[in-house]
Amino acid sequence: MISFHERLVNALAAGKERWLGKQRLRFFLFHHLFRGKTGLEIGGPSGMFRAMEFLPIYPLAARIDGVNFATSTLWEAKIDEASGYRYAEGHVGQQFVCEASNLEKIVDRSYDFVLSSHSLEHSANPLKCVAEWVRVLRPGGAVLLVLPDARLTFDHRRPVTSFQHLLDDYRNGTGEDDFTHLKEILALHDLSRDPQAHGAEDFRARSLRNIENRALHQHVFDAASLQELFRHFHIKPLYADEAPPFHVIALGTIGGRS
Repeated sequence: MISFHERLVNALAAGKERWLGKQRLRFFLFHHLFRGKTGLEIGGPSGMFRAMEFLPIYPLAARIDGVNFATSTLWEAKIDEASGYRYAEGHVGQQFVCEASNLEKIVDRSYDFVLSSHSLEHSANPLKCVAEWVRVLRPGGAVLLVLPDARLTFDHRRPVTSFQHLLDDYRNGTGEDDFTHLKEILALHDLSRDPQAHGAEDFRARSLRNIENRALHQHVFDAASLQELFRHFHIKPLYADEAPPFHVIALGTIGGRS
């Protein structure tokens, strides 16, 4: 006899699989932007780009290179440029250790697409990042951004960052050592939704070391934020979605054929 709990788990798994199937079908319309192409991922690797996930880009691409800000991060213990960027089983690209907002190691128009999953919100200067990502794309290249939906995360008490604020950060050359939002974060961060924070004191201590770990969500985004960001950089929107448990997704292309 199957218990109620087991039936519930099975039903949820079946529902998720149906949802994934529909998402994969929708995303199939845009496979040509990634199939056999060369891409750059910021702050990865990310599970959502693996085979059988709803954005299965890793198996489509010819090669994906990676960018991380340091040789050791909270999500990956050791990063070595010489060892390459191991984004999937049997797939290795070039690893760059540099700021997402300063890709000086990469020449203009080097890539067919740029991926960023749950990375942009950690930057103190998001528009500077996106300007760099657009710079390294070829005409017609794709930008795929995945950010947390603040309504469903530990940021739900914080206001969405205004686009004017993002513009001011860009024009003022705000650096990654910026703590403008720290007071707001410490006051409004919902620790009950952030088990990795390990309580208020540990969270405060971790936050004060942000230049080392980049754990802070410097800015808060929603679907409208991403639309405005795309308009600012003249990125043609192709696909926008929300995905469980807390993802906001936007895909677009820069000048040229999509």
